[in-house]
Amino acid sequence: MAVKIRLARHGKKGYPFYHIVVADSRAPRDGRFIEKLGTYNPNTNPATIELDVDSAVSWLTKGAQPTDTCRSILSYKGALLKKHLMEGVKKGALTEELVKQRFEAWLDEKESKIQAKKSSLAQANRNDAKARIEEESKVKEAKAAALAQKQAEARAAEAAVKAAAEASKEAPAAEENTEA
Repeated sequence: MAVKIRLARHGKKGYPFYHIVVADSRAPRDGRFIEKLGTYNPNTNPATIELDVDSAVSWLTKGAQPTDTCRSILSYKGALLKKHLMEGVKKGALTEELVKQRFEAWLDEKESKIQAKKSSLAQANRNDAKARIEEESKVKEAKAAALAQKQAEARAAEAAVKAAAEASKEAPAAEENTEA
């Protein structure tokens, strides 16, 4: 029986969510599986991955073949590194303590990179929001200035109409005085 580590698609249309599973290669993509190793959500930035690394390593040592995407996920979470280090223990080149120490150091470094990316994305979002607010305030000021100018023109036109009306009232009154 050929065993594969692959993704089983879940989630709604256009918004995928995957389960990382160990399944017989002859089983359908979303069908029967032997064991669920974790989940993968590509909709977040960075992608959210939950993986049982020890179980994944045990399946890899038993001969399970990951698909290309699962190989990337396993590499990202350190399962392939841990398998490599465990093979060094089998050969006698490393000790269990050294493997654990190296793997923990690698995990800490990886976590710091992920946190740095999250903080840079958050900072970029804040900067974008600030730029949008400034742009909107400039547009608002321009609209307010245009409205104030229109109102001033309307007042000037009103004053001109009043002046013309008073001038027309005075003009007939002046003509009546000249006729008498």
